[in-house]
Amino acid sequence: MVKSRCELITKYLLPALRALIAARLVSKYNLTQIEAAKKMGTTQAAISYYLNSKRGAKAIALLEKDTEIMKDIERIVELMNKGSTNIQLGDVLCKLCKRINEKGLLNQI
Repeated sequence: MVKSRCELITKYLLPALRALIAARLVSKYNLTQIEAAKKMGTTQAAISYYLNSKRGAKAIALLEKDTEIMKDIERIVELMNKGSTNIQLGDVLCKLCKRINEKGLLNQI
């Protein structure tokens, strides 16, 4: 059975994006895992998993090679750190996923 783009994004892309975002919140803004979790709307355990897991390493490496995508991720991290609403963040994340798909990166993941 062929998986839809949304299934691929949910399974592979979103965890990689969350891991990149969590890592930057902790390293760039010196947030604790608990503080990063609050900003991301998740748990400290999830942040720990994102920071320590090797799952999604291929997707993370692929995304990190693309400077435009990384600029978008940095923008999301900045918005999260400033306390933007989930609606604003959701819009930015949705646009980012579309851009990743348009660049053909989803096919490489």
